[in-house]
Amino acid sequence: MRNTSLSDRLDDLGSGLRFLGKALGSRYNPLLAQMVVTRRCNLACGYCNEYDDFSPPVPYETLQARVDHLAALNTASLTFTGGEPLLHPDLDKLVRAARAHGMIVTMITNGFRLTREWIERLNAAGLMGMQISIDNLVPDEISMKSLKSVEGKLELLSQLARFKVNVNSVLGVSGERTDEVVTVAETAAKYGLQHSVGVLHDHTGNLKPLSKAQMDAYARVTKISPSLVHSLNYWLFQKNLMHGRPNDWKCRAGARYLYICEEGKVHWCSQQRGYPGTPLLDYTREDIRREFHTDKSCAPTCTLSCVHQMSMFDRLRGAQTRPDPLASGAA
Repeated sequence: MRNTSLSDRLDDLGSGLRFLGKALGSRYNPLLAQMVVTRRCNLACGYCNEYDDFSPPVPYETLQARVDHLAALNTASLTFTGGEPLLHPDLDKLVRAARAHGMIVTMITNGFRLTREWIERLNAAGLMGMQISIDNLVPDEISMKSLKSVEGKLELLSQLARFKVNVNSVLGVSGERTDEVVTVAETAAKYGLQHSVGVLHDHTGNLKPLSKAQMDAYARVTKISPSLVHSLNYWLFQKNLMHGRPNDWKCRAGARYLYICEEGKVHWCSQQRGYPGTPLLDYTREDIRREFHTDKSCAPTCTLSCVHQMSMFDRLRGAQTRPDPLASGAA
């Protein structure tokens, strides 16, 4: 089980209240930034388009400047991602730098490179959450992120981690292995870890429809590991998508949610690279204001839960009167 002290729990509560204050107190500050620290990954999953096998880590000083600028924009939380972020030798220093600004700091990993030393370094740096991606029981050509490969890492995390750990699975990766997601959820629960499930998107971030068996598996795993956040996401977004229906919502990508690629440019999300394409260090509150009020034509069938969740707070405020520049060709 996660080893947490009273001070850890109070810190979590305080961070949650500060996040809520930033969400409700202003419209024009990012709630979540996802920052690529290296494009390189140690795996090559068939459905992923967010990696390569050769890029060096982005220099620490470059990433620190990006963290500092996000803090200046009053960003509430920051997730380090890749590629595989554990391939960056200074990841714990980056976590410490972001925590010094009062941000909630998390990371996304495939878990393969986790060691006792890495967990202790991340504990000491103040990491608050880790998401490990596991899609099946044994690796195949579609996904190498298998339970067989990292179950020992889950046990190690349950013993040592002082941060929250969530195991995330993607439904729709491999139809014949749908039930394996249930086993992954049961294993996460065995080690006292949270489990969440997403639905597979195509290269543009849009829905790849689920079968009945996949929808049944989704229902089973959400009962194994219930979560208020995931329940809200299901009722507001995923339920419609799983039944092939679009959602009517205001996507705040580029404003409440920022995706920062390895080159340091801001994009709507990992699946819509190219716009606005502005270097983060040049990104201002005026850019945030513009994108907050920009309609996104890809939104109705988008499956990216991180963008959904960061847009929830502005569901009933802030009309989007600026036309989608990608749809109009104005970008």
